[in-house]
Amino acid sequence: MTPQRCGFRRGISVRFLSARFLSIVFLSVILLGTSSACESPRTTGGTIRVQVSGEDLGYGGIAFPGDPTITDGWKISFDHVLVTFGNVRLSENPDQAPSDPSITGKVVAQASGPWIADLAVRGSETGADGSSRATAVTVFRNQNANGGASFATDQRYAFSYDTVAALPSAERLDVPDSAEPFIEKMVEAHYSVLYVGTATFEGGTDCKTTDPTYFANGFPTTVRFELGFATPTSYENCQNQNNDGEPLDGESYQRGVAVKANAEAVAQITFHLDHPFFGDVEHDPKLFFDAFAAALVNQPQGTVLRLEDLSAVDPTAITDATGRPLPWRTCDGSDLPEGAQRSVSTGSLPVDPVASPSVALRGYADFARYVQSTQGHMNGGEGLCFVKRNYPSPL
Repeated sequence: MTPQRCGFRRGISVRFLSARFLSIVFLSVILLGTSSACESPRTTGGTIRVQVSGEDLGYGGIAFPGDPTITDGWKISFDHVLVTFGNVRLSENPDQAPSDPSITGKVVAQASGPWIADLAVRGSETGADGSSRATAVTVFRNQNANGGASFATDQRYAFSYDTVAALPSAERLDVPDSAEPFIEKMVEAHYSVLYVGTATFEGGTDCKTTDPTYFANGFPTTVRFELGFATPTSYENCQNQNNDGEPLDGESYQRGVAVKANAEAVAQITFHLDHPFFGDVEHDPKLFFDAFAAALVNQPQGTVLRLEDLSAVDPTAITDATGRPLPWRTCDGSDLPEGAQRSVSTGSLPVDPVASPSVALRGYADFARYVQSTQGHMNGGEGLCFVKRNYPSPL
């Protein structure tokens, strides 16, 4: 079979065409170049859409019982979950250092921000998990930090972003007017994250406890909270559950985002909102809230709980606001931990109330900041990122 050639089709004699028609044809060739029927479609790297989400927990709260569930029987609902973030970036070669995900190639695309999002608001975008909602942030159309080159379709790009201290000038992303007074508080206190909401005890009478008399004597059952975290953090070279290839040893998913040809890829900044309630510095432990509520024991009705109220509480031997030891309580059917007094596991992190915050955890507030600062992920699920804390904290 004779391959198709560019130009006139065979069998047409140009001597039968008028001079006027020929001039139009030749002008068209000059202006348009080779006929589109004769060239292959151009394949280039597509775009990368960046969005942010707290997934269902942001606008749905943490139910009891639920998934996840708070072991000691609390339901949490959020009025606002305000996060200030920026410095979203894509870098070459996410696998450059298999044992150290903080090392990548050069940055090729970047958007500075900063932005403020309210994760308690249902966004207009479909979440990376296909079911939750997200809020649009920006779109990378090319390598804007590398001369505007198109993204390559045969490589992955490391995806990283930072949470930063709130600024009055930060761009609001679908943030309701009702959040503005809390943003002012964030700016004043240099918070990067602020939780505003209500915790309600719903464990009922089937809970187990190491001291049945303790919780019968006026322990709070409804807690209004404003938990502010001055924890600017870099989340670097995140893993991505939407990648299909084999991950590096010891990791769950391949790192980075793969750009599709002539199409859009999604890079979602995902915050797991259950992290402040972790009972362990290890990832994905049981969740607890009693230690937070204990800071309001004997406090006036309507007192709003703030993270600073837990600053002097020893995380390895938790007490309430009166200094009384806090007993264990489980309401999800799980067994009681060993020991009579409540504690959390700080792993290898030292605890010292008079130490520098860069050396040791000084109290429960520092513990909550530490576990909260690991909440940044990519594309939902367990797309873990390398965590670089940009505030005084033990490693």
